[in-house]
Amino acid sequence: MSLEFGRRHLLFAALAGLAAKIPTAAFAASPLSGSANGDADIPTSALLEPNELVQMLKSTQEKPLILQVGVHVLYAQAHVPGSEYIGAAGSLSGLEALRHRVASVNKARLIVLYCGCCPWESCPNIRPAFNQLLSMSFTHVKALHVAENFGTDWVDKGYPVESGR
Repeated sequence: MSLEFGRRHLLFAALAGLAAKIPTAAFAASPLSGSANGDADIPTSALLEPNELVQMLKSTQEKPLILQVGVHVLYAQAHVPGSEYIGAAGSLSGLEALRHRVASVNKARLIVLYCGCCPWESCPNIRPAFNQLLSMSFTHVKALHVAENFGTDWVDKGYPVESGR
């Protein structure tokens, strides 16, 4: 394991541990978040598993618009190749940035959202972003199912990453 990979993994683990200590009830009380009971408000048909996105990235077909709607420090450390950082969708400024970014995007384009800050059921960002795009009449929105965190469910599995920005 390289020193840089080790540092990256430690940062993901530390941030995931911090996020896991925030009670899910805090997210449920926020008007920006979805339900705190897992993915009840994101249909199973809208979930995309990490290995499925990897296959899309390898495909010669048109790539989806991939938007990271979580914490910038995680995006800077490692992100899905070709993804764009939007901002934490659990905040008004993050939702505004999301609305601005997709304003000129075709409503039928495939958009993949991901966060990866913490375990799926505790994520304060993925549900608000998903619901925002649905409210804007986007018809092909997928949420990358990051069960634990981006480090564990993407980086540690050896899936491709970019860093910086």
